[in-house]
Amino acid sequence: MPENHDNILWTANRLSLPKTLWDRIESLGYRVVIAEAGEELAETIERTRPGMWVGQINGDGELGLLREVRRVFPTMPVILASARPTIEEATEAIRMGATEYLPLNVDAERLWAVLEAALSMPGVRAPLETPASVPRRNTARNRPVAVHPEMVRIVELGARIAPSRSTVLIQGESGTGKEVIARFIHESGDRTAGPFVAVNCAALPENLLESELFGHEKGAFTGAVGRKKGKFELASGGTLLLDEISEMAVSIQAKLLRVLQEREVDRVGGQAPVPVDVRVIATTNRDLEKAVREGAFRQDLFYRLNVVPLRLPPLRRRPDDIPRLAEQFLDETAALNGLPAKALSAEAEDRLRRMPWPGNVRELENLMERAVLLVDGDVVGPRDLDFLAGLGGRATAEAGADAEGGLLPLREMERRMIFRALDDHQGNRTRASQVLGISVRTLRNKLNEYQRDTGEVTAGNDG
Repeated sequence: MPENHDNILWTANRLSLPKTLWDRIESLGYRVVIAEAGEELAETIERTRPGMWVGQINGDGELGLLREVRRVFPTMPVILASARPTIEEATEAIRMGATEYLPLNVDAERLWAVLEAALSMPGVRAPLETPASVPRRNTARNRPVAVHPEMVRIVELGARIAPSRSTVLIQGESGTGKEVIARFIHESGDRTAGPFVAVNCAALPENLLESELFGHEKGAFTGAVGRKKGKFELASGGTLLLDEISEMAVSIQAKLLRVLQEREVDRVGGQAPVPVDVRVIATTNRDLEKAVREGAFRQDLFYRLNVVPLRLPPLRRRPDDIPRLAEQFLDETAALNGLPAKALSAEAEDRLRRMPWPGNVRELENLMERAVLLVDGDVVGPRDLDFLAGLGGRATAEAGADAEGGLLPLREMERRMIFRALDDHQGNRTRASQVLGISVRTLRNKLNEYQRDTGEVTAGNDG
């Protein structure tokens, strides 16, 4: 029976796979298959014959199964996660053939780095052999939120240029949704059947980024134990997103320019160029024209990338989009966490429109996630937003600034948050302390401090 290299068998039911990572996996053409771990796990692996297995260690059983899996599938990447990781267990797991050993509480970026590295191993072939291997997405469903006229124009322009092969340069502040627009362009054109591969140019040092983008041959440098395809080859037939392009070293910029001109890559240590068919989209939160003037970015590469320029406005300049985005984030968070949906009051929508949003859409998403998790009722009001914004380290004009517009002292902000929590829970200190993330004893001590400072009577009960 042939192996289904495009399937990733996931039996680590306590290892969280965030939606963002799930989407990245699917954008590369792979499919996550969820299965239960247990006595039938060996049969499940034998039946599904996946390209990679992500399992969970709860005892010795999985390590025993690992030995059997390695006998049948000697090259299949295996990632094991442990609830109680130890050096001894990690050593034994690697000795028995595990590709990677992780704690269950691993952060998303580390998990993605491990998954991405495993998917690029020789034992896993890229699943996208033909355009038919990945279904075309419903681009209307994935259309970015655009109510404000400037965003409507950007989305319409993105849809118009999507069928072309032209490079696109998307500029805008951090958190404005540059990758969302890039994915929309990919999914709206003829390349949606191909992979969407993203590379953060600021996340890797110069020598590693070169190998990551262009690949390398066996023996090209110390540690190059085999041939590795670069992101350009992996994205062939699809789209390559070069995120934070402004952080790319000038030496690699020259090689990137040649790839864009010749449509072929030279692997590190390679003897002959490899043709690639890739649509490149670059993003940056810096002013590239200024970087060109300062000599930090090649002028010829800038012109090669800037064929279709898109500049995303910050969220504070597109207030008409805010209620729709907020509603979308509320619904998504509720669905992901199995919680009832919440709505915004008209006053809350007005408050959101007037907030400065230094973190842009990313900040709005975080605020709506806190609203779903912490607001008790079905409707999120303006006072809820004041409280939740304070939890995120930034207060709204009403909650975090005085009448003259200056920032309140941290102690005063803390006091307001505590009294707001007590007010929301009818003076119940136990409930208020749970929302605030502190003990009842700490809450009681804080209230006593405020009473000593101001003589303010602190009502409430511990029931």
